[in-house]
Parts: sequence; C-alpha cells; structure tokens
Amino acid sequence: MDVGPTIFVTLTFVLAGFVKGVIGLGLPTVGMGLLAIVMTPAQAAALLVAPSFITNVWQAVGARSLSLIRRTWPMLLGSCAGTWGLGFLAGPSLLSADNGVRASIGLGIVLTLYGLLGLTAVRFVVPARHESWLSPAIGVITGLVTAATGVYMIPSAPYLQAIGLEKDELVLAMGISFTVSTLALAAVLVADGALPTGVAGASLLALVPAAIGMALGQWLRMRVSPRAFRISFFAGSLLLGADLVLRALI
Repeated sequence: MDVGPTIFVTLTFVLAGFVKGVIGLGLPTVGMGLLAIVMTPAQAAALLVAPSFITNVWQAVGARSLSLIRRTWPMLLGSCAGTWGLGFLAGPSLLSADNGVRASIGLGIVLTLYGLLGLTAVRFVVPARHESWLSPAIGVITGLVTAATGVYMIPSAPYLQAIGLEKDELVLAMGISFTVSTLALAAVLVADGALPTGVAGASLLALVPAAIGMALGQWLRMRVSPRAFRISFFAGSLLLGADLVLRALI
C-alpha cells in the first residue's frame, strides 16, 4: 500500500478507536465506512477483526461482566446463530454485493433513526419479563446484520439500552456483545478464506492506532456527565448513520 492510503488507514483506526472509547461503539462502523474508500468492504471487514476483537475485550472487562453475561447469554448465542447461519451460506460476498451500497444505506437509515429517537423524548423500555424470548430474537437479528454488513451494533445496542442499563453497565454489556459478534464474523471470514495470514498480520498492526484512539476516547468519557454521555451516545449513532447513507449515495 502507498504512503497516502497507509496514512489514511492509520488515521481511520485512530478515529474509529476514539469514537468507540467515547460512546462504547462505532469502531467497525466508522472503520467500514471510511476504509471502503480505499478497499472493498470484505477487505475492510477482515482488516477490522483484530482491532475490533481486542478493543471489545478491553471494553468488556469489568466488575459486572459475569452478571451481564448471565443476563444476556441468550442474545449472545442468538447472535452467533444468525451470523453463522447467513454467513456460512453466503460468505463474505454479502459485504461486497453492489460494493456494499444497499447494505450501507439500510444500516445507515437504522442508525440515523435510532440516533434521532434517542435525542428526543422517545424511550424504549423492555420489561424484564420479556427478556427471555426477546433476547435470543434480538441476537439472531444482530447476527444477520453482522453477516450482511460487518457491523454488529444493530439492534443489540438499542436493546441493551432498552433493558435499563446505564452508562458504565451499557458500555460493558456492548463490549461483551461485540466481542462475541467479532468472533462469530471472524469464523465466517476464516472459513471462506477471506482472512489469510497476510491480512491477519495487517489487522494486528492496525490494533496500535485503534488502541491509541480508544484510550483517548475513554479518557474523555470518564470526564463527561451522564447527560453529556447520553447525548454523545445518540449523536454518535446519528452521525455514523448519516455518514453511511451519504457515502453510499454520493
């Protein structure tokens, strides 16, 4: 890769890591959206495997990790089932269909609407009695979206917010969910030959700028109020969604 694209990719991972550090999500979304400028969506997804996995594990470790895993395990299993069910059937070709235009537009619209709803007075609440059946369903849908787009925050992130998790718990739970989704997607990429040794090595190198960006983002998140965190969370979803839609249409 030439110097120009290399610098662009490096800065993309710094920015993606920073966004994830601040709002707890967005590394694959920002990464997929920007890396698609210089490579195919399938290549971008493969390059994102190591940074996504390590930063998600980093985000997933906390005092309440085990209790959150016990609460969300049906969603986690459903996510694997959805990713593998569609992924092993169609493979990474889903990420390259129409150069990812339709998938980017669909995901962008969902993220934009989610951000708009979150910034208004509209609130979704999932009573605890419904988690037993809704959790695996949300997981399967998340897995299907993951296999088709390489991004795994919809609808898992809105669901985790709807069951009443606040700030640190929400970020922790998303880290757990995203770690599982990254592993599920990586299995599909490896099985289809889309993650050869050379790409895996480049993916590991990309971890450095992503980790730097995430550390800066976490430093900022610890210094904002709960209200500011909420605004940044949904504003981030809105901006990420709008970026995906505009990039696909232009």
